[in-house]
Amino acid sequence: METRNTEYFFQINLQWFAKDGPGGEKTEPATAKKLKDAREEGKVAKSKELTAAFDLIVLFLVLKVFVSFVGERLVTAFSYSYQLIPDFVEMNAKDVSGQAVGALLTNVILQILVICIPFFAFGFIITLVVSIYQVGWKVTAKPMEPKLDKFNPIQGFKRIFSKDSLFELLKSILKIVLIIYIAYTSIKDEADDIFILYEIPLIQAILLCGTIVINTGLKISIAYLVIGLADFIYQKHKFNEDMKMTKQEVKDEFKNTEGNPEIKGRQRQKMREVSQRRMMQDVPKADVVITNPTHYAVAIKYDAETAKAPVVLAKGEDYLAQKIKEAAKENHIEIVENKPLARMLYANVDIGEEIPPELYQAVAEVLAMVYNMRNS
Repeated sequence: METRNTEYFFQINLQWFAKDGPGGEKTEPATAKKLKDAREEGKVAKSKELTAAFDLIVLFLVLKVFVSFVGERLVTAFSYSYQLIPDFVEMNAKDVSGQAVGALLTNVILQILVICIPFFAFGFIITLVVSIYQVGWKVTAKPMEPKLDKFNPIQGFKRIFSKDSLFELLKSILKIVLIIYIAYTSIKDEADDIFILYEIPLIQAILLCGTIVINTGLKISIAYLVIGLADFIYQKHKFNEDMKMTKQEVKDEFKNTEGNPEIKGRQRQKMREVSQRRMMQDVPKADVVITNPTHYAVAIKYDAETAKAPVVLAKGEDYLAQKIKEAAKENHIEIVENKPLARMLYANVDIGEEIPPELYQAVAEVLAMVYNMRNS
């Protein structure tokens, strides 16, 4: 039998195996610009559970403080409404006007609103404070703008079966279990008092029910606060992970904001070349060129009418130093070798600046020597 070896060749793009698509794996922390853009779009690390937990705690604390006020107002509203029932019963259908009914309902609603004012006020304040603490203060309407991808069924299925959805499901189950357990144990502890409700006056019964509800609510709120803090930590971590960038994204952003590094490098090179040409044009104006002699060259000029001290017209190292010396020879400028002085001038004085006072003596000696050589 004849055996054939068949070889199959597949063209594989290794980029298929990258974690986050063509840009590669997101390993770089988010830049300040990306965080700012995300903040303007309303993408922040915020835990709704933490806000809800504080709202619950404040709700039951306010209820505990204002329980007598709430009880009295409820009894007053109930008594007011109940006392008017006989009047309406005695009236004929024709005598009952819409205006009278409206006045009654308005009065009752106003009394209920007065009861709710403390809860609305403290709830609004605590929600605002907790939200600002989590994400800071910046109002934006972009999250409310309609987006077409929200209507994409494929993306919708992905969101339903995503890791975040699973986390939210587990969190909801945990909340329900905790609430049921805490409510059951709390009410069970108060069972003896609950069984005597029918034996005590109405006001005492209302106060007892209020106390049980408040104590149970505070226990649930504290447990909910623990869940909220854990959720806040998770949301922070998730936000930082989601905001991470690939190395290519960081490079692209830097190019867009700071400019292409290669272009900026060429621009700096051109600026250096222009500066060097301008500097070389000033060499013929110098009185002397002080050298290292091979590594540094510094061209000095002193004009008592325009400057208080000698000025550095040009300076250079290695190749540029040779060019300065060649220009000096072509224009019959004296070249003086002084290694320490050349190094000091090159390192400490910029082009166009006067020499510092500590170098006056050394430069003055060189200039004096040059002037003597010219006059001899």
